[in-house]
Amino acid sequence: MLKKEEMPACPVATTVQLIGSKWKLLILRNLLARPWRFNELQKNLTGISQKVLTDSLRSMEADGLITRTVYPEVPPHVEYALSELGETMRPIIGAMEQWGSAYQKTVRASQ
Repeated sequence: MLKKEEMPACPVATTVQLIGSKWKLLILRNLLARPWRFNELQKNLTGISQKVLTDSLRSMEADGLITRTVYPEVPPHVEYALSELGETMRPIIGAMEQWGSAYQKTVRASQ
């Protein structure tokens, strides 16, 4: 989680700092549906590198937005899911989806 001294004064800036990257938003979008394995996420998020996905997942886990569950199997099975705190992002992502859909319709209608 962000330390008090790392947190911006503006609440919007805090949210952007936590989920402001393109990849973090798309990871959250996927995790809203169900838990995902690393390779599933990488295949679904076309263009994301292994390093960026790893860094994004670690950051989101450290910030308390997602959980990482390791199942004791061979080979190891790891799943990422939204944490209780991450679930509170659901209305934010939903509002972004609604706005994006409305914008797409507006652009299509004007062409």
